[in-house]
Amino acid sequence: MHVFYRILNFYLNSSIHVALAIVCLTSLTCLEFEIDINSKLLWFVFFASVTGYNFVKYFGLAKLHHRSLATWLKPIQVFSLFSFVAMIYFGSFLNKRELFLIAGLALLTFLYTIPFFPKNFIKDNIKNLRAISGLKIYIIALVWSVTVVFLPLINANYPVDFDVYLSLFQKFLFVIVIMFPFEIRDLKNDSLKLLTVPQQIGIKRTKQIGVVLLVLLFLLEFFKDLFKAEAIVILGLICIVTLFFLKGSTIYQKKYYSAFWVESIPVIWFGLYLILVK
Repeated sequence: MHVFYRILNFYLNSSIHVALAIVCLTSLTCLEFEIDINSKLLWFVFFASVTGYNFVKYFGLAKLHHRSLATWLKPIQVFSLFSFVAMIYFGSFLNKRELFLIAGLALLTFLYTIPFFPKNFIKDNIKNLRAISGLKIYIIALVWSVTVVFLPLINANYPVDFDVYLSLFQKFLFVIVIMFPFEIRDLKNDSLKLLTVPQQIGIKRTKQIGVVLLVLLFLLEFFKDLFKAEAIVILGLICIVTLFFLKGSTIYQKKYYSAFWVESIPVIWFGLYLILVK
């Protein structure tokens, strides 16, 4: 059992699970718009997600312990390096339009993590986008939604129409809602300067906002030209599952509640769509 939890912790801490979730949402876009799933693109998305997330999570920590990395961090560092090399390899198969979009997302991730503002340039000595109050959740939602919607469609030369923008907005709302359990969990540790949603309006109202966003997300499906009854049912189920986890979120939630179960919702969504929608 000890070995199982060590593997599970590596799986989560190395961002494999969140990368899998992003790949599933990307594949979901392909199924939704009936385009071919490009395996090389999915591998790129996977390794780019691992690279990006580990860069954001461990940049400061690795810099602090560059001479004697903690035992648990060394394997993650090795895997991150491998993922970076694999990302470059699979990225070589992408076209210029895709690379241009990826460059923009990479720049946003870089500015989110790396101190780039001059010292005392902004009030409270804000050094990067991550430190700007209230901005974190929207940056993450933007990067996720653009990646999982625009990237596969650009790869397939699919025209950007009204349905595409609706899907983009739906994924943006979805990511914001699944971020709420994380923000509720982190209330006990987050700096008050971050001004996360629960810090600003409290846990109860955060959950209420989440319900409103889920209802909006579901209703937007009815405005699409590509209307599928099975997709409506699946989206309704996903909204219910997401609502269940949102309602159950507490400050002192179990270790794997958000990190594993909440981030498994995109995997469930893709699985249901793959099985039930023909």
